[in-house]
Amino acid sequence: VHEFIVGDKTHPQSDKIDFMLKKLSRQMKEGGYMPQLDLVLQPMSDKDKEDALCGHCEKLAIAFGLVNTPQGTIIRATKNLRV
Repeated sequence: VHEFIVGDKTHPQSDKIDFMLKKLSRQMKEGGYMPQLDLVLQPMSDKDKEDALCGHCEKLAIAFGLVNTPQGTIIRATKNLRV
């Protein structure tokens, strides 16, 4: 079991995870995906908004799974919200 937190770079494989996120982002854009930058309410550049949207803990978990499992493996990511 692994835990991911938004913006956390302390994971031993954070470089591989970041590389996978960038690869997936590029592939999604080539497929027509456009990030909804208006969902980021903080004042920052569009590039920073895009990075913020890409770094959600669920996406980090999926990228970790893709890096560390054979192709075709089922990856399950759960989110624990504390309110």
